[in-house]
Amino acid sequence: MGGPEPTYFLRARYIRAVEELGGIPLILPLVADSAARRRLLDGVDGLLLTGSGPDLPPRLYGEKKRYKFPMVSERRADFELEMVRQARGRDLPLLGICGGMQTVNVACGGSLFQDISAQVPSAMDHRQKVKAIHVSHAVTVAPKSLLRRVVASGTVMVNSSHHQSVKRVAPSLMASARAPDGVIEAIESSSHRFLLAVQWHPEFLFERHIAHRRLFEALLRAARRTRA
Repeated sequence: MGGPEPTYFLRARYIRAVEELGGIPLILPLVADSAARRRLLDGVDGLLLTGSGPDLPPRLYGEKKRYKFPMVSERRADFELEMVRQARGRDLPLLGICGGMQTVNVACGGSLFQDISAQVPSAMDHRQKVKAIHVSHAVTVAPKSLLRRVVASGTVMVNSSHHQSVKRVAPSLMASARAPDGVIEAIESSSHRFLLAVQWHPEFLFERHIAHRRLFEALLRAARRTRA
C-alpha cells in the first residue's frame, strides 16, 4: 500500500466513529516543526490518538529492546509524544486507543511491558482469534473514575489486539480498568478536563455496543466545551 514511499494510512472506522456521532474528523500530518505542531492544535477542539501496528522504541521509556517486534517510525513517535504533551498543557480533550494509550503513558513518564506473554505471569491471550468486531473478555472499571462515569458500568466487554501494555503507570495518571489477569486496560488523568486512554479498539464496537459509543460521545462533548 503505497509501495516503498511513506504513506499515510488510517482505518476509516476511526473517522466514522467521530463523524457519525457529530464531530468533524481531521487527519493531522506528521509535521516536524514545533511551531507547526502548535498551529495544528490551534485548529482542533480535541485529539484522538489512534492505534498502531508497530510499537514505540523502548528507549523512549528507558529500556533496551528485549523482544522482536516492529517499531513505529521515529517521526511518528516524536510527533505523537509531543502532541500528547501539548494537549496536556492546553487541557485539550484527549482520547487514546490501543497504541495511542501506550503513547499517552510514555509521554507522561510511564513505561510498557514489551511483550505481555513473556513478561506478565499467567497472562491471558490478548490477541483474540476472532475479528475485532467481536468482544473477547471483560475489564473491571475502577469506581469513581472518569471511565466509570463515561461507560456507566463497573465491567465492560472489550475486544483485544495487542502484545504490549502499560507496565509503570505515569506519575500523573491512574489505571482505571484492568483485564482479569491484571493487565491495565485504561488510564486517565484526574487533573485534566478529559484525558482518557483505553487498550481496546472501540472504533470496531461503537455501532453495536453503547459503552464503546459513549467513549467517543464523551470526547466530543469535551471538544464542544473547548469550542464554546
